Amino acid sequence: MITKALTKAINLPCWKGAVYPQPLTGGITNINFVIEDEGEKYVVRIADDIILHQVMRFNELAASKAACSAGISPDVTYSEPGVLVIQFIEGKTLAAKDIQKREMLERILPVLQACHRDVKKHIRGPALAFWVFHVVNDYALTLKDAKSRMVDQLPALLTAAENLEKAVGMIEIIWGHNDLLPANFIDDGEKVWLIDWDYAGFNSPLFDLGGLASNCQLTTADEEWLLENYYDKTVTDLLRYRYFAMKCASLLRESMWSMVSEIYSNIDFDFKEYTDTNLAAFMKQYKIFLSM
Repeated sequence: MITKALTKAINLPCWKGAVYPQPLTGGITNINFVIEDEGEKYVVRIADDIILHQVMRFNELAASKAACSAGISPDVTYSEPGVLVIQFIEGKTLAAKDIQKREMLERILPVLQACHRDVKKHIRGPALAFWVFHVVNDYALTLKDAKSRMVDQLPALLTAAENLEKAVGMIEIIWGHNDLLPANFIDDGEKVWLIDWDYAGFNSPLFDLGGLASNCQLTTADEEWLLENYYDKTVTDLLRYRYFAMKCASLLRESMWSMVSEIYSNIDFDFKEYTDTNLAAFMKQYKIFLSM
């Protein structure tokens, strides 16, 4: 699989000279390379649609271009079916500990707001929606069909999803990134960039806010700061409750994403451990939710 992707990356018609792709490690969905061509560096993603995860590459391409136009993501320099080439950003890929620092969270907030408010102004053509409760239900059906090791837990997880969806209630619709892992932020020293738009689509802002908090293990104080400054108003008990429900839903989705990946992914990664870690985090947060 990697050899085939490597050959494809080398032979792209966009290169001006001979190129020597270097694997870009860390991703758990796609195969990526870094390529230098006549002094310029690029990231090459070799990836087809992943129907099981509702990833459609036409949507990723449109979102990547729109995010570039909005000024928060690097330039798309070439694309063809199954291939995306973007400008390489020289900088630090963030970790959770970086985003836990208030000064970094303050820099990330306007990037997130631009994602939600500005990217949709540049989207061209058809675009997807990302509704976490549909995703969770679809994952459950996939896991049942595949006789997953987690199949006995699915009824309880779907009941939890129903409770969380009721708690979220009516939503504001924005353009969401929907995969705010720390590694999807790059700090070049002056600017924070947001990359990897595989799961982008129309959604509630609460999903990105909750996903950022859970993926980065933000403190309650930082969550409160994030909500207050995102909405530019005092946080009400109702907003806090709806946000917490969506935060739980983001953890549930990450857990079930990993359950499906255990079965079907060809990426060299310990998905079983990732499932167990995220599911434990979900259960902890959901227990708190039930006491609210």
